[in-house]
Amino acid sequence: MSKVMFSFPDKLVIRMKSVIPARERSKVLAALLEQEIKSREQHLYTCAKELEDNKGLTEELTTWDREFGGDGLKDV
Repeated sequence: MSKVMFSFPDKLVIRMKSVIPARERSKVLAALLEQEIKSREQHLYTCAKELEDNKGLTEELTTWDREFGGDGLKDV
């Protein structure tokens, strides 16, 4: 387990302290952060999948590789 320091607006901290017991705050914040991270990861996955499934982009990249020999970098 790691300890991390965050900064929050004073009014938000006052509200949090008034409704979330001290021994539950880390658990609640971890759950909220986990939910936000999963949402963002899903969004990134969806974007990557859409790019992967884009036939026009795939064809363009294939043409680019054929015409210009890939990325132009030499294998080491």
